[in-house]
Amino acid sequence: MADFIQQIVVGLGSGAIYASLALALVLIYQFTGIVNFAQGELAMFSAYIAWTFLDAGLPFWVALPVTLVISFVGGMLIERIVIRPVEGAPELTIVIVTVGLFIFVNAAAGWIWSFLIKDFPNPFPDGALRAGGVSVGYSTLGVLAVVGVVMGLLYLLFRHTKIGLGMRAVATNPESARLVGIRVGWTLALGWGLAATVGAVSGVLVAPLLFLEPNMMGGVLIYAFAAATLGGMDSPLGAVIGGLVVGVAETLAGAYVDAIGSDLKVGVPLVIILAVLLLRPQGLFGKAAVERA
Repeated sequence: MADFIQQIVVGLGSGAIYASLALALVLIYQFTGIVNFAQGELAMFSAYIAWTFLDAGLPFWVALPVTLVISFVGGMLIERIVIRPVEGAPELTIVIVTVGLFIFVNAAAGWIWSFLIKDFPNPFPDGALRAGGVSVGYSTLGVLAVVGVVMGLLYLLFRHTKIGLGMRAVATNPESARLVGIRVGWTLALGWGLAATVGAVSGVLVAPLLFLEPNMMGGVLIYAFAAATLGGMDSPLGAVIGGLVVGVAETLAGAYVDAIGSDLKVGVPLVIILAVLLLRPQGLFGKAAVERA
């Protein structure tokens, strides 16, 4: 029993990272209806920016806020320069643009920092809490705490600020929001900036667990898509819950299903995506599309 609980704890730690990137995916989809295939690469690029500051001698908790500010501005610029020109274009066009952005950001990171693997310091202390045969690492607790803080800040932003109210209005009905004086264009740019910031948190959390290199977020993006699909592409809370569920599911499957093991765990999120799309396309917490006859 202790081993089973231990696997769940490990899964929650992994799931929190998936949840943070899934949350970024959901934020962009909620405001613009765009599935951003480059979200993982943007998170990776932010992790490299943080590494640059750390390599220059800045403390982690100083480098992180500066990285988040840069990521926020970068997300807004991407919306203005890359996404705005294809606004209203066919969905396939937007998909191609985000895939092109994926390739460009990956290549840019390799050109700037090289494709050599780099070590990223862990901001959380070594060691673990132990009780009843179960060990919970401080790193796992730290990741869960960071994701919880991010979710709490987003809740306060959307529910208790004028900016959040405007963003919710734009996400619900852009045309009506424009009629009441909300600057929809800038609000969409804010949404991209916010998603880039949340994604940066994910990249910084992933980098210490993996080695920092331009392709490090490829697998994480698959898990994040599974989390967002399971929770609902228009539900931030669903993205977090979906991430935790996916993390626990893939950890338990790898530990207790011999046919899967550690080598085929990546198949778990793919099965989850397929099952959700077939049985409940809107996800557990998403809203089903209603079409009037």
